[in-house]
Amino acid sequence: MKIKIINRSKNQLPNYATLLSAGMDIRANVEGAIVLKPMERKLIPTGLFLSIPEGYEAQIRPRSGLALKSGITLLNTPGTIDADYRGEIGIIMANLSDTEFVVRNGDRIAQMVIAKYEHIDWEEVSSLDETQRGKGGFGHTGKE
Repeated sequence: MKIKIINRSKNQLPNYATLLSAGMDIRANVEGAIVLKPMERKLIPTGLFLSIPEGYEAQIRPRSGLALKSGITLLNTPGTIDADYRGEIGIIMANLSDTEFVVRNGDRIAQMVIAKYEHIDWEEVSSLDETQRGKGGFGHTGKE
């Protein structure tokens, strides 16, 4: 699949780290350094603009290494970039650690997955089919 992209950063295009990677690394496009203090969140620009085909979305997800090693995550995750959005991709980073985290130009700050989706039509009914789980919610299967 080909997706049109404008790259207004000086960084390389999003890319897959390995042949079987689902997500592409997204890099920060910042002047100088941005400091994220503990429990602080900031919108980090990427310099990237996409034209995603109809029926697809771009999902923005945290990088597991940043989460484990530095306590850095993304808010509103996975973030959805709709097919009709043409603005710059911004990454909402949050520092859940007790130390400052520095974001520099070119740092890999998120990953992007392109996913297919379907639009649906609602069918209002008075009851739903029965399943083994039924109304069982959080933790309904217990510990084993």
